[in-house]
Amino acid sequence: MDYSTLKSLKPSEFEGAARGYRTVGDMASQAKDDIEQQVTAGMRKSLKGEAVDEAVRKLRKLAANFHYTQVECALITTALNSLAYELRAAKNKLDAAVEDAAAAQFTVGSDGSVSYPSAGDKVDGKVPEGGTVKGSARKSTGNPIDPAGDTKDTAEALERQLHRQDNPNYVRALAIADRIAQAIHQATRADEKWAPELRKLKADDDLVVAAEDWADAKRDMGGVRRSAKEYLDAIKAPLKDSNPEENATWWKSLSKNEQDAILALDPAGIGKRDGLPAAVRDEANRTVLAETRAELNLKLDELGSNEPAKYEQKWNNITQLPVQGEKQVTLAWQAWDRERTRIKESLKGMKAIQRRFDRTGEDGLPEAYLLGFSAEGRGRAIVANGNPDDADHIAVYTPGTGASLSNSKGDINRGVNLWKTSHPLTDQEVSTITWIGYDAPPEVFPDATQDKYADGAVDAYGQFIDGLNVANKSGSDAHITAIAHSYGTTVIGAAAQEGRLGVDDIVFAGSPGARVDNAADLGVDKGHVWNEHAKGDNAVSEAGRHFHGGGVSGIDPSDPVFGANQMATDTEGHSGYWDYDDGNNKPSLSLENQGWVIVGDYENVKMKPREDGSLLPVDWREPSAWGL
Repeated sequence: MDYSTLKSLKPSEFEGAARGYRTVGDMASQAKDDIEQQVTAGMRKSLKGEAVDEAVRKLRKLAANFHYTQVECALITTALNSLAYELRAAKNKLDAAVEDAAAAQFTVGSDGSVSYPSAGDKVDGKVPEGGTVKGSARKSTGNPIDPAGDTKDTAEALERQLHRQDNPNYVRALAIADRIAQAIHQATRADEKWAPELRKLKADDDLVVAAEDWADAKRDMGGVRRSAKEYLDAIKAPLKDSNPEENATWWKSLSKNEQDAILALDPAGIGKRDGLPAAVRDEANRTVLAETRAELNLKLDELGSNEPAKYEQKWNNITQLPVQGEKQVTLAWQAWDRERTRIKESLKGMKAIQRRFDRTGEDGLPEAYLLGFSAEGRGRAIVANGNPDDADHIAVYTPGTGASLSNSKGDINRGVNLWKTSHPLTDQEVSTITWIGYDAPPEVFPDATQDKYADGAVDAYGQFIDGLNVANKSGSDAHITAIAHSYGTTVIGAAAQEGRLGVDDIVFAGSPGARVDNAADLGVDKGHVWNEHAKGDNAVSEAGRHFHGGGVSGIDPSDPVFGANQMATDTEGHSGYWDYDDGNNKPSLSLENQGWVIVGDYENVKMKPREDGSLLPVDWREPSAWGL
């Protein structure tokens, strides 16, 4: 870039182009929402059958196209705003140098050189002559002979020193020329950096958004994020360990452009920040979901085409001779199979989340909000039915042993059933949330007998509940019910012990113990702890007693001494508390009672006396004894 180009440059034109792309992105986002929340939701609400399923499938692909367009436009918008930011900084530097030149009655040439007039004390009867200097983009070295850092040899340095002594305008002109050169260099660097990045931001010329496209979008995001460091550094960053209230304050302090930039370049970070609006977290997490799903599908394809040999000749460890006719599985194949299984399990969980998105409108089911997502480790999936920011009543369901991203289908459906049950019971807004936001015990034994999983969940659970209160329209006045199953009840107890619960009502189902010996120790008002113990669900509570003091501890919430309200149940076993008869559109009594608690209508909850006399099954170590 030369002087004339930078002098006539208008960074606002790049910002105008950015606004144009943002408009396109907003239109794509609105089109996606219309398809998912109105078109397909309306079809699901009034129609059923294979034809509807096929139509929804095709519309879902169209919505995916709009989502991809939205993401790419957001990246282009941020890239253009970043380029404009860097060019404006260079342009401002140039304009300031030119103004200083004019004030000193210097002339700036079309090549960026600076001409200065004669000045100074006479030498041999003559006033030192003026001249023209060309600046250098290199910064001053601090050398008194070569402060500009652009001399080629000692002779040139000495000549410049002589000019400084003879004509004081020389020093001022050289300083201005250096500033001009540095501004041009700065603009050139920005142009050279952003030109290739912007050229990368393009899609295939087909109408199908494939896994490769989403993988490309993730690469684009990384490239723009690296290049936009200066722009991002100028945006106020959140505190490293900020709480939900601080997160909300920070987000509100940003301009729309700044919010869009951070959302486009750090969706994973935004998606997990408690206290931000649900719609913002949902948008961020859906982007991470789409990109992660694409990445894993590509990895799965790659694994499939690179399967190592499964068997090799088996050798006798003693004689070191091959064993006749016997083979063993190779270590390479075992590693390959473990990785393939891991990916398939993660994809299964992502499919369950997508399935919930697709059900919007089905029997009046509201839009889903993805408030948390990760495929790392055992994974995370936090899915809300209805916007919790607008809800008067919020229920947060925490599952127990075995909960993970891969196994999220059943737990997500329990959240759906809670909404279908509680929503008709009030004329106020209801949101029900499945919270798989912690590392649950993978297995019943020995994992579920240990307290480390509950203790590890406390901070995440407390932050999430605090975030709901901060983001809700009514703030802490929103009515929040914690619903927990099995080991999930231990998580609730651990959070209560640390003062991190922050809810109004607690519902336990199939609890092995909630870490406390009395409902009064859970931090909610008297009479607001509820318990369900179904027929045949004895193994969990008995195992809790068996391991009292060894991790899962505390008096069984079904015991009268505990002080919980004992709700009537009509389901059997450990996993039936959320049974819903879809054919007759009717919840079980176990589920209906939870619904009445969610909406705060306690008088309609059907109570029962505790059923005594239950014994620990002889085969309590067998999975069948747990009703799983």
